[in-house]
Amino acid sequence: MRRLTGVQIVATGGYVPENVVRNEDLAAQGYDSEWIIQRTGIRERRHAPPELASSDLAVRAAKRAMESAGVKAEDIDLVILATFTPDWSVPASACQIQTKLGINAPAFDIQAACAGFFYALVTGMQFVATGCSRMALVVGADCNSRIVNPQDAKIYPLFGDGAGAALLAAGTAEQGFLSYTLGADGSGADLLYCKMGGSRCRPSVANVQAGEHYLQMDGRPVFKWAVRLVSHTTREVLAAAKLTMDDLDLVILHQANRRIIDAAVEAMGLPAEKVVINLDRYGNTSAASIPLVLDDANRAGRIERGDHLLISGYGAGLAWGTGVFRW
Repeated sequence: MRRLTGVQIVATGGYVPENVVRNEDLAAQGYDSEWIIQRTGIRERRHAPPELASSDLAVRAAKRAMESAGVKAEDIDLVILATFTPDWSVPASACQIQTKLGINAPAFDIQAACAGFFYALVTGMQFVATGCSRMALVVGADCNSRIVNPQDAKIYPLFGDGAGAALLAAGTAEQGFLSYTLGADGSGADLLYCKMGGSRCRPSVANVQAGEHYLQMDGRPVFKWAVRLVSHTTREVLAAAKLTMDDLDLVILHQANRRIIDAAVEAMGLPAEKVVINLDRYGNTSAASIPLVLDDANRAGRIERGDHLLISGYGAGLAWGTGVFRW
């Protein structure tokens, strides 16, 4: 358990592509629309057009955050991007965000899949808390539609594209993570992975023909692990912060599957009205998931100064992060 305070989220921003892919659209391709809703809670998702990459979505989300706070490019001195679908393998897509926004600052990527934004958020907060950054731009963005197999009925309907951003600056001693935990378990790597494209499996015609450039997932064990993880880590961070479930004002969980969220919430005994849900409209947007939910809640006026937010991200790696954030 760690504590990281003295940092505030100044503004949030979100962006999803205009192209809406409804379950009915997938039904025309042979998918079972009702099965998708019953098993995932997803009704539609967004797919980016060919000309837009992850950095393009990230830039649009970042601009909305900057406009909300009245922040200019010269005010930002750090750019961190969480993604596992970068524009290219090299260089870091954060550098594309930095130059497209006209920011003069260091920029780098963090790859922790669906837990990526949580990792990036903690990293950016550390820069601010130590005085190494006055204002950090932290973005989560993924174009998942590029790495899922359209013929895979169990995986393809789950994922969507999007981006979410947060601007961080120094805050009061009461703001920030009252407690948080980060973790990883590499023994579960084969539960959720994309085989081709790294140094272990070079791109080749044979590998593409075998579908090894697509995301692979063993859904059942991932489901069980996620429910246990959210319940366990939530109790840990609340105990470390000396808070109870009743002290939580809002619950922001990674939007992977409605059944995972419902099972975890039931196991913890949390009131459903405190849980923010948008996966019915966006699907699983990976690193963009948490910041998109955060932005939706913020713009809806559901977050006020002093509120306690439970934030939890989890996914491939296996990697996770859970914390209690005081707004």
